[in-house]
Amino acid sequence: MRRLIWAALLLAAIVVPFGAYVRLSHAGLGCPDWPGCYGRISPAHAADSISQAQAMSPQGPVSLGKAWKEMLHRYLAGSLAALIALIAWRAWRERRQRLPASLLLAVVAFQAMLGMWTVTLLLRPAIVTSHLLGGMAVLQILAWMALSPSFAPLRVPLALRRLSGWLVSALLLQLLLGGWVSSNYAALACQGFPACNGQAWPALRFDQAFHVVRGLGQAPDGSLLEFSSLVTIHWLHRLGALLVSLLVLALLARGWREPGLRRHLVCLGAAWGLQVGLGIANVMWQLPLPLAVAHNAGAALLLMAALLLRSRLHAPAAQRRGIQLPFPLPGRLSRPGEGR
Repeated sequence: MRRLIWAALLLAAIVVPFGAYVRLSHAGLGCPDWPGCYGRISPAHAADSISQAQAMSPQGPVSLGKAWKEMLHRYLAGSLAALIALIAWRAWRERRQRLPASLLLAVVAFQAMLGMWTVTLLLRPAIVTSHLLGGMAVLQILAWMALSPSFAPLRVPLALRRLSGWLVSALLLQLLLGGWVSSNYAALACQGFPACNGQAWPALRFDQAFHVVRGLGQAPDGSLLEFSSLVTIHWLHRLGALLVSLLVLALLARGWREPGLRRHLVCLGAAWGLQVGLGIANVMWQLPLPLAVAHNAGAALLLMAALLLRSRLHAPAAQRRGIQLPFPLPGRLSRPGEGR
């Protein structure tokens, strides 16, 4: 089963960034129905319908190239779903990792529904953001199933474990904000860095920015979404990045005292530095498509590094009960037979 998990992880590592590529290249409605394309199995079979739609709206979302992007993503996602179903079946048959495998299967099933609603509900931001988060969840669960058995647990001070938990929570919030930025096409609402449109703190409007039940580019009443709302969405994502950065730096400074964590901390720091650099570059260079897709992939990588680090850390039982010990604790759990 381990090979199946690794195969699914590698495929998910392709599907998630490719989904971002489809969205960022405005191909999400390349096939406006689901699961086929104009009722056909492929854009090649629906070429006449696509040509007619493109002739009616030359600047619209439908073209043969966009249709192929959308359908290729669906083919890859369908292959991943089949592989995950096989993993879940093997997990129950072999009585190994049943809980994560079952959770993974449930997330994938819901992802399929979100994929359909993304198209049929015309890219509503709440649905698109949920679809993005679902893809990230699939990738993270697969990474945990593949990698966590390779890591021995570490005993660390309770404060360090809590700090890692805060980082994971902040990253989940930041991922949500990033998805909201992307689904509302607010990535370029703030020009310049670190200022936003020449202002150290721009005017913000929250009443429209985070209203969930609305269409793309629309306010809750159906009118056009004001630009200040897009600025608000973008600016909060920057503030989220600042919070994540502070937590990463604190974790690096505190965790470096634990020799067993240093390799993981190097990976975490590298993923964080890459993601910060990509975020700034996207703003300064007007969101080039390769960098925008890389920023999505970088978010998955950073969250993966933080989650795997968090899964290794175990606070000693005495500290969890609030007992102060008069002697230092070992940095690593002893394995059976060690120290005898």
